[in-house]
Amino acid sequence: VELDEDLMAVYLEQGEALDPAQLHDPFEKALREGHLIPVCFTSAKTGAGIPELLRVFEQLMPNPLEGIPPLFLKGEGANAEEVIIKPDPSAHVIAHAFMVNIDPFKGRLGICRIHQGTVKTGSQLFVGDARKPIKVNQLLKLNGGAHTKIEVGVPGDICAIPRVDDVHYNAVLHDSHDEDHFHLKCIDLPRPMYGLAIKPPREADAQKTSDVLHIVEAEDPSLKVEHNVALNEIVLRGLGDLHLRAVLELISDRHNLKVETALPSIAYRETITEKAEGHCRHKKQTGGAGQFGEVYLRIEPLPAGTGFEFESAVVGGAIPYQYIPAIETGVRQVMESGANYGYPMQDIRVTVYDGKHHAVDSKEIAFVQAGKKAFLEAVKKAAPIIMEPVVDVTVTVPSRCAGGVTGDLSSMRGMVSGTETIPDNRIIVSGQVPLKEIQEYHSRLKSLSGGEGSFTMDFSHYAEVSAAAIA
Repeated sequence: VELDEDLMAVYLEQGEALDPAQLHDPFEKALREGHLIPVCFTSAKTGAGIPELLRVFEQLMPNPLEGIPPLFLKGEGANAEEVIIKPDPSAHVIAHAFMVNIDPFKGRLGICRIHQGTVKTGSQLFVGDARKPIKVNQLLKLNGGAHTKIEVGVPGDICAIPRVDDVHYNAVLHDSHDEDHFHLKCIDLPRPMYGLAIKPPREADAQKTSDVLHIVEAEDPSLKVEHNVALNEIVLRGLGDLHLRAVLELISDRHNLKVETALPSIAYRETITEKAEGHCRHKKQTGGAGQFGEVYLRIEPLPAGTGFEFESAVVGGAIPYQYIPAIETGVRQVMESGANYGYPMQDIRVTVYDGKHHAVDSKEIAFVQAGKKAFLEAVKKAAPIIMEPVVDVTVTVPSRCAGGVTGDLSSMRGMVSGTETIPDNRIIVSGQVPLKEIQEYHSRLKSLSGGEGSFTMDFSHYAEVSAAAIA
């Protein structure tokens, strides 16, 4: 009432005896401005409150034509322009796929709301900027678990299109190439940070596990499946422990698959901090043709993130050029498996500068072994260290929790780099923390902030860590 001066005057005259028709316009204004948020208590199980809720919709709520239209944009980035969509059944079709459900019997269901135009069985629609249309073989009306076939969908209808693999979450379906680059303004979903390593119960279930994980990822935009090639590990990330527990229960109930879970492994690395040289003479005689190869090499550390470099400085044919790749193969084998702690190595330059060969007994396998052993000898002299991944962390919490969060990050071998105050009495704390320390941070942050905090993390760099700290 206080939003409308005329209605306020009427209210002061009539008291509480206001007609619902008088409340409609100010009620709509209050809803638009977020001044008023209706709360209705109902039970879908017993039906309690449903008639009253429908009566509220009918008498008080703005009708769909009065509602705030969805914000469609054309183009990408800063060049995107706002597009006005009208609920006109005779206009071009524009529908938004807000959900994907993969049914074991009906296949992939793209659940869409039609905002403009008319969709009929047999229609052809484009998904996003795809050049090839999809055919609407069936159109389903959803009512709880019941799917009813319909022939026509009009603006305002929520329909499902079955067996269409191209439909994905947030896709725009249309029937003209004029709308190829239409999209809804993105909803800022929380990034999935909490992860669990997923392992199939048996090797025979590996393919089934992979298929099921991609099914739940397609259905839930807040899930992310990662495959860590270096660790040969599949990681499922979600919004927290409760979220992933619900997903794992869904996998168990719907797909009859109980997967094994653990915290994701940490991708540690080895490197060196000093220059060193190594030498190996590989000589093996077994009665027939033997094996002979001798290698001298030097190693030196490279700047962080450079990777691996191999070069040959051999002169005078001490090692024939055809054996140089064999030496590199031996070195790379150690780089991949680790020299001291079993972790892959990085940021090292290897230079082969001398050696010997035998006209009869020299073979590639001999120089592979010689290169490997010479490299191992050099690494032992080059002050090797273990490196751990460090992540950039951004924690958003109520302002009252800032002190607790900064102290907690510091206790995790972290470093706080700054804070920023944002609206709604909240603060952003930025810093860097070793990945190992922050893997289970969801539960700690929940305790510190009373469930009102969130955080994101991105890989930053590798930093030296003691062997005791990773045990």
